[in-house]
Amino acid sequence: MTRSVQLSHEYPYSAEQVWAVATDLDHLRTVTQGLLAFRDLPSGQIHSGQHLNVQVSLFGRLPYQPYEMTVVSCDPTQMTFQSEEVGAGVKYWRHSLAVVPTAAGCRIDEQIAIDAGHWTWAFAAWARFLYRRRHAPRMRILEAQASAHASALASTRD
Repeated sequence: MTRSVQLSHEYPYSAEQVWAVATDLDHLRTVTQGLLAFRDLPSGQIHSGQHLNVQVSLFGRLPYQPYEMTVVSCDPTQMTFQSEEVGAGVKYWRHSLAVVPTAAGCRIDEQIAIDAGHWTWAFAAWARFLYRRRHAPRMRILEAQASAHASALASTRD
């Protein structure tokens, strides 16, 4: 039994800026803070063919469980990626993300297909909550980057 979750979030930043944040594993820790905790998560940008064996803990309080993530495709030019994930009660979790330029900045479109057996409904509800919750921290990261860039420009003019 598979369920699909689809979400879209608008950002008043360039598609390139949002792509850089959305595909940075260091930012994954930040945007899931308080909901998920990771062990063995590497740093840096994701890339096609990357296979991650991590430990994940719900809320950072429940026991850590093995979780595998494979980046099936990652196209920085098209600003799309697809991952396949398994572990922690999930038979499979297929995540697709696209950053789409808009007149006001860009939009992230995500689709997550989940199979967790009898618990698929619960994991789908969790996914909807988790991915919605990433938006606000992502905005804070982008705001901080924009502010740092503006400060750097101002200091070079002095």
